[in-house]
Amino acid sequence: MTTLTLAPDAPRTAAELRGRFRDLFAAEWIKLWSLRSTPWVLGLSALAIIGANLNSAKYTYDHFAAGDTASMYVQTALNASFTMIAADILMLVASSVGAIVIVSEYATGMIRTTVAAVPDRRAVLAAKACVLTAVMFGYGILVAGTSFGIGQAILSGRHIGLSITHPGALRFIAAAALFAPVCALIGMGMGVLIRHSAATVVGTVLVLFFLPSFFNETHRWSADVLHAMPLTAWRRLAQVDMTNVFVSHYPATLGGAWITFAAWPLVSVVIATIAVHRRDL
Repeated sequence: MTTLTLAPDAPRTAAELRGRFRDLFAAEWIKLWSLRSTPWVLGLSALAIIGANLNSAKYTYDHFAAGDTASMYVQTALNASFTMIAADILMLVASSVGAIVIVSEYATGMIRTTVAAVPDRRAVLAAKACVLTAVMFGYGILVAGTSFGIGQAILSGRHIGLSITHPGALRFIAAAALFAPVCALIGMGMGVLIRHSAATVVGTVLVLFFLPSFFNETHRWSADVLHAMPLTAWRRLAQVDMTNVFVSHYPATLGGAWITFAAWPLVSVVIATIAVHRRDL
């Protein structure tokens, strides 16, 4: 009697791995946009953010004093094109979308089908992270770029409108645009750990919104923690003119702010990858 034996699988080539990841990326892209809430949340929140910024630009146009110094109008013009309210909305929306991307699969049980089709959980999560990053970066560019363009067009009537080539303007827009994927990946990481929609959103809000309020720049350790928060990093990157700004004994730095922007999503994805690989579904 002969016995059938199965030959071991041949190692995948680099081309096969790239093709497989493209398929995963396409599948995760379809899943993200198949959620009915995705286009509505992104569309309505984009209108809200742009509307808030345009309202700020109109207010600045109506109340700007012609005698203000040149060093003041640059930051005034930039702040009018992307306000703190807009940043809060963007942070809430991006983190919530990031959480929903993963939590919705756990809630419906779709995650079991996904893992059955693709046993490599880390590859699935990497594809989700890439799709989320691409979508939210595009969203950030849309709201930040549109707000800046229209806002500066309004302010040009007072001769204080800035072009994108003005020193600091590109950094201002880039910080606002990148803030969206940063918060989204944090939300996704929280979703993998908590796996409950309401609890994940609440936990993300507590970390991103309220945690920075417990720290200040009075002591070095407290300032270091405060500067390591995403919202504080965005504020520092958005401050392109320090002429009329009070500088503490422990000020935030541009390099530190960019590191914060890179570290939070990277650490979130790494922790999520470890958790999704080791925990049961």
